Amino acid sequence: MTQTVHIDRTAPVKAVLGPTNTGKTHFAIERMLANRSGMIGLPLRLLAREVYTRVTDRIGTAAVALITGEERIIPKAPRYWISTVEAMPRDILVDFVAIDEIQLAGDFERGHVFTDGLLTLRGQYETLLLGSDTIRPLIQRLLPNAEVIARPRMSVLTYTGSKKITRLPRRSAVVAFSANDVYAIAELIRRQRGGAAVVMGSLSPRTRNAQVALFQSGDVDFLVATDAIGMGLNLDVHHVAFAADYKFDGFQYRPLSPAELGQIAGRAGRHTRDGTFGVAGQTTPLEEEVIERLETHTFQPLKVLQWRNRALDFSSIDSLTASLETVPTLPGLTKAPPADDVRALDYALRLPEIAEKATGRSHISLLWDLCRIPDYRKISPANHAELIATLFDFLQDGSRIPSDWFARQVSYADRLDGDIDTLANRIAHIRTWTFASNRKDWLDDPSYWREETRAIEDRLSDVLHEKLTQRFVDRRTSVLMKRLRENAMLEAEITANGEIVVEGQHVGTISGFRFTPDATADGPEAKALRAAANKVLSAEVERRAVRLSDAPNTSFILSSDGSLRWQGEVIAKLSSGENPLKPRLVLLADEHLSGPSQEKVQQRIDLWLSTHCETLLKPLIDLSAADGLDGLVRGIAFQLVEGLGILDRASVAEDIRQLDQDARGSLRKYGVRFGAYHIYIPALLKPAPANLLTILKALSENRLDAKGVSEVPQLSIAGRTSVETDPEIAPEIYLSSGFKVYGRRAVRIDILERLADLIRPILSWRPGTQEEKPEGAIEAGRGFTVTVAMTSLLGCAGDDFSSILKSLGYRVERQLVEPSADESVSEVIAESTAAEDDSVPAETNPAEPSPSEVVTTESASEAADTPAVEPASAPAEPTEAEAAESAKSMEPVYLEIWRPQRQDRGPRRQQKARSENNQARKGAPKRGKTQQQNGSKKTARTKSDRAANKPIDPNSPFAALAALKDTMGKQ
Repeated sequence: MTQTVHIDRTAPVKAVLGPTNTGKTHFAIERMLANRSGMIGLPLRLLAREVYTRVTDRIGTAAVALITGEERIIPKAPRYWISTVEAMPRDILVDFVAIDEIQLAGDFERGHVFTDGLLTLRGQYETLLLGSDTIRPLIQRLLPNAEVIARPRMSVLTYTGSKKITRLPRRSAVVAFSANDVYAIAELIRRQRGGAAVVMGSLSPRTRNAQVALFQSGDVDFLVATDAIGMGLNLDVHHVAFAADYKFDGFQYRPLSPAELGQIAGRAGRHTRDGTFGVAGQTTPLEEEVIERLETHTFQPLKVLQWRNRALDFSSIDSLTASLETVPTLPGLTKAPPADDVRALDYALRLPEIAEKATGRSHISLLWDLCRIPDYRKISPANHAELIATLFDFLQDGSRIPSDWFARQVSYADRLDGDIDTLANRIAHIRTWTFASNRKDWLDDPSYWREETRAIEDRLSDVLHEKLTQRFVDRRTSVLMKRLRENAMLEAEITANGEIVVEGQHVGTISGFRFTPDATADGPEAKALRAAANKVLSAEVERRAVRLSDAPNTSFILSSDGSLRWQGEVIAKLSSGENPLKPRLVLLADEHLSGPSQEKVQQRIDLWLSTHCETLLKPLIDLSAADGLDGLVRGIAFQLVEGLGILDRASVAEDIRQLDQDARGSLRKYGVRFGAYHIYIPALLKPAPANLLTILKALSENRLDAKGVSEVPQLSIAGRTSVETDPEIAPEIYLSSGFKVYGRRAVRIDILERLADLIRPILSWRPGTQEEKPEGAIEAGRGFTVTVAMTSLLGCAGDDFSSILKSLGYRVERQLVEPSADESVSEVIAESTAAEDDSVPAETNPAEPSPSEVVTTESASEAADTPAVEPASAPAEPTEAEAAESAKSMEPVYLEIWRPQRQDRGPRRQQKARSENNQARKGAPKRGKTQQQNGSKKTARTKSDRAANKPIDPNSPFAALAALKDTMGKQ
């Protein structure tokens, strides 16, 4: 079926043709406003909104109407109409008509709409067709009387080759053709260059406008977009980079034509400023022929325009289908392929409920109107057809869409949570209902629903813009770089905790005299932060230097890691000097502290360190510089200084024995004390000097970070006299803090000497003297038992205390304690352990038992073999429980006696051995021999004999046990 195409050839028509950046749209607006009324059709709702804003800014909103598929703003008496080409009113007579981007008449999807406008829409006095020069031959063929006006480009467009995306110049637009690619590129630019605006056809006009404004304002220097930017958007773009040169056109992936590339690349440059274009990423560089076409704006002309019959027949479905299949007869026109509305009709007619009810002109016309609802959701053609069927069922009998059903559909989209894709999908849904609300006869209250759906779309669009900005724009970097480019005075402040805020953005922190940029920044962003911070750091550092130079000593603290803190911030680090008692401080500052200010700060901290060391270590410093010390005294003083105030007495025992009282007095003048185990300076055992000495010791050994350097000095502060040692902490750390490691515990030096003071009089006491027996003394031999005073002094008992005594050179003997006949074993245990403060007896070496142990063992065996004395009246036979308790009570109890270690070698031991040998040769009895061995006629009574003759108390547990054993033997 063919149809003769009607063309209005009477009205004057002007075709204003040329490449991008020729001012065609601006020219059309000026010509429209020069007439009393006018109408302009634009290719995008976004562009229609932009032109509407420009016109209303000049003449007000009362005279301007805006009509798109989803938006209708119509005042009472408008004179000018701004519209998308699809929505241009056909029943309005105006003086001026213009259609922008008229070359889209060759587009497969929408071309028939532009072709119809080119052929039928006319202004009463003036008609303008604006577009590319590629449509010139067809306009001249279809409209031979049309006046063609060529407008040259205002600036030069130049190809610059391939660049990495991260190396693109400022004010660049990167073009891709899928949402995933756009997001990936925008994320890369955010990390490397501060951020990018995003423009895609799937975004709502409000969101796209907000993103464009973000780029136009200079908050970001990069725009990542699809080919949507090629349709008349006026952008301040200097460079266009193609990150892809293939696109999916709804049917297949195909390369972009040179004309399409030129339409997009032409966005670079504005007015008289030149622009550049190129490729980025993995895109193959453009061919020389294509480059020449883009630079000279010479493209292959369009061969045909897409056309579709607009005089549709709604008498039947077949008639409607036939009218849509009409073929044009005019040369230069071709039948357009099925568009979205035709495909929607095809899918809808496959549904039985539609095929049965789509009869009659009104029903078929209604069905066609429903099929023209754009498929914004893009779920599937079948899903869109089901929506059409539902609306058709509501509207087929002249009814309206139920308000409660429509409200539910709208409410599904009225949510602001979710990610970018979720919000974009909701906007697509609400645009469907916005389109429906613009039909006067589909809803009971269309004006209400237009406002409601528009408000929801605006809210969703604003949230989507914020989500895009949060994801793809680093606000901090973009703001700072913009302000730095403007060379403006930056508003900056430093908070109480040292955070530096410039123009409301956190750029880093200052601690002491060092600036630390924000850790999340890297690359160019870090440079921007440092540049912004430099605006305020110099003045702040100068102020800090002045305050520090006047600060009192109490404001400085030396940490255990060797850091000097001022007002809680690290400003210097301790370093070794030539003299261990005179370390030095290395100032920690960056380039902002220099010159006189740096010298002033260094002098102040050096003065503090000198005063600090001289105050806490005065006895040691005085001793090192003492005059009048000669010979051995000077040597001992030197070793004491090297040991930081503590010297093991055994290491200098010979030298000490040679000192007379005057020599010792000369050292005591400097606070030196001569102890049993150490020569030390008690004043240095206080917490503050001990802490400093620990730091100096660790510093000299390069072990400031070793375990224990910070923990051990706290022992003195806590008042601990001894503590269980940590195997990972070196004994030198304990010693520098005033604690000596003995066994499993570390004991404070002065406490150790006090323990020696307790033990000394006990060991020197001898029985038979008038001197009162000290607590812990024993009757036979040099030895002692542990007393409560000893364990209380050291704060430990049992095995811990035993390990200390063994480390001090004492040995332990275990002596069996026998209860008397009138006392229980438990009482003996209580009496024997009370003196030891519940200490656990240490194990002895079974290979070398002491003499007392041997005797005790033999006596115990003899006592066991001695028969028990029968009582006058036999007691009742004990129960098994009583027998077990009796056996338990008879377990042996040992008393620990501590004695100084035997000296098997040495002059005294050898002299004693020689004396005993001489006596033996002369026939004299040797010491320690029994009377039996010396030939005495008197027989010595053993312990077993005494036990056998000793009467047994019939009520004692020993008698009960003996009776039990005798009974069991008879059985």
